[in-house]
Amino acid sequence: MHQPSAPISLTDPTAPDFATLLQRSGLYPKAPAEFHATTSLQPTHATTILAFKFADGVLVAGDRRATAGNMIMYDRADKVLEIDRHSLMAIAGVPATAWEMARVLEHSFHFFRRSQLAEMSIEGKVRALSKLLRDNLGFVLQGVGVVVPIFATYDAVADCPRVYFYDAMGAGFEAAEFSATGSGSPAVRAVLHYENTYGKRPLKKLRASDATLLALRALDTAAEADSATGGVDRRAKVFPIVKLITKDGIATLPEARLAKLYRGNLSTS
Repeated sequence: MHQPSAPISLTDPTAPDFATLLQRSGLYPKAPAEFHATTSLQPTHATTILAFKFADGVLVAGDRRATAGNMIMYDRADKVLEIDRHSLMAIAGVPATAWEMARVLEHSFHFFRRSQLAEMSIEGKVRALSKLLRDNLGFVLQGVGVVVPIFATYDAVADCPRVYFYDAMGAGFEAAEFSATGSGSPAVRAVLHYENTYGKRPLKKLRASDATLLALRALDTAAEADSATGGVDRRAKVFPIVKLITKDGIATLPEARLAKLYRGNLSTS
């Protein structure tokens, strides 16, 4: 017959704490590393995204590949999402979480505009996304809900484009000229830095066509070294999503135009 253990004295300095008792009894929750070692869950991830200021506003682009571990889950994912008439959220990380954030953000901006009869300020929009990221910190710590977005908009009050990037905990930073996140972002940032510093013209002086070509080059370069980045799929003719924000609103570049630019300026075949 099982004999109950002797009671533990609360005044005994050598007595184990509550967490130690749980560990001894096998009831202590597993750490995130232990969880991943014993589970087959592979969350879907979306990469790579970029944004930079050009002559007329902001260009935001993202490749189309979504991966789960070493598997390609989808090759036509939309990672550049319209939030309002002048704002875009580009996503890198877990798309299920990011798309829900985008829906909440869109609803928040729309509700504010309807209830206050005015647009939410740029500072308010930036902080709204920061709060969503901060509220998601619990999933980030579990390793199943990381989102590292870019928020781009046109500031009608200051009459200038703005680009913001975030860390996974919600801290927001304004980019002076360009930003990129996702697994292919190191290569993208290198291309944009080189073009901005040593190219014929800095990014802010590029016209729309030249800016689009640069975005395609950057994503295609990232795809050469990063298997999670789709770049330009020559065989399936899948092109990145490219959107432009100007004072007139958001314009999505059709695949036919991207294909024409690519064939005329980038393709070596």
